[in-house]
Amino acid sequence: MTDLGLTVLYTLFAWWFSTGAILYLDGLPQRTYRYSMAVASLVLIAALHGLDISSTDASAAGAYVAFTSSLLVWGWLEMSFLMGYITGPRRSACPPGARGWRRARYALEAVLHHELALLAGALLVAGITRDAINSTGFWTYMILWTLRSSAKLNVFLGVRNLSEAFLPEHLRYLQSYFTRRPMNLLFPFSVIVSTTVATLLWRMAILAPDDSHQAASLGFLATLLSLAVLEHWFLVLPIPADLLWKWGLRSRAAEDGSAIKTGFGAGR
Repeated sequence: MTDLGLTVLYTLFAWWFSTGAILYLDGLPQRTYRYSMAVASLVLIAALHGLDISSTDASAAGAYVAFTSSLLVWGWLEMSFLMGYITGPRRSACPPGARGWRRARYALEAVLHHELALLAGALLVAGITRDAINSTGFWTYMILWTLRSSAKLNVFLGVRNLSEAFLPEHLRYLQSYFTRRPMNLLFPFSVIVSTTVATLLWRMAILAPDDSHQAASLGFLATLLSLAVLEHWFLVLPIPADLLWKWGLRSRAAEDGSAIKTGFGAGR
């Protein structure tokens, strides 16, 4: 198997396992959240250190460390949101009758603190990797941030699958800010632009020297962006995406007693 193939497999596993692990921990009783976040915070510190030391490592191994570290930073931010620690000043359902810009304002208030945390994370990662010869960690975070923002906007504007099953009970009020419809005008733009960029990354990764930092870095970014495109398609196609993380959702199935429906991990 080629080194690029190993990079693809590693990205697929990291994406699948990290998403499932966060969903599983988030489905446990809320009394366990403080312990999960405490351990995750220690991992976050290690991840930031990993970003720092890998920023000067222009080897294939350096790309692996940078990608993994950035993914762990993102995972901490996702956990802090799903466990209800960093969400927004509005923690209630959208008022009945709210439309247009008023509804958009309420929706932003519901996730404002989380969005600011994502921005702070971007600035932190950018600061650590400033003038780095290995920018894999920075671009990994940028892809996760950009495509997650795109997914949120698409869910707000309207898609077929709203991923309600991925929301824990204490965040179910967020469903009131979602819109169910076959598609919206932003969706084609999101998919076309991200697919075009992914195609260019794949071309550069294939042409890069085998077993090089460039090949590994581009392989990570191309695969991650392709997975983000796939998650966008999950929003509009009648595909049971939840089957990918059935093991992670098992912890909350007993809690709400409902069947799992559909559901960036992601998000991670």
